[in-house]
Amino acid sequence: MKNIAIYPGTFDPITFGHIDVIKKSLKLFEKVIVGISDANQKNFLFTLDERIEIVKKALFADLKYSNKKIKIISFDSLTTDLCKKYRSNVILRGLRAVSDFEYEFQLAGMNRKLYNKVETLFLMSDVENQIISSKFVKEIAQHNGDLKKFTTKSTIKYLKNKYA
Repeated sequence: MKNIAIYPGTFDPITFGHIDVIKKSLKLFEKVIVGISDANQKNFLFTLDERIEIVKKALFADLKYSNKKIKIISFDSLTTDLCKKYRSNVILRGLRAVSDFEYEFQLAGMNRKLYNKVETLFLMSDVENQIISSKFVKEIAQHNGDLKKFTTKSTIKYLKNKYA
């Protein structure tokens, strides 16, 4: 069985915090599947198709990661169903601060109850990226702030076009 991890999220938009988690996971797994959720509980800035395109450009064009090790997909199911589909027993989650932990701890427990073969692996971004959130990146973009320290060049273009 291949060593595959699932990294689910909304990635609205992808940030250097997300990218840190992906970079670290590539050292641990043969393949990382970035699952872009189309959960209908959120009001997204970008459509699902835009988010897929943004993530692909950020990872493969801007950062030159290998598309042999990373697969970008969309999903609208339970993350555990995604694990079963791709024969993965690891869900990756990023932690930024202690405040994230309670929610993530509960989510990991629920996923384990849904699929007892799955483990959740928590990875932290590098210190300089732990404060970054998609919400703050969107707010900075909305007010024409400098985004270079928070996300990739192509993602910044998408954000600027959205708020132009």
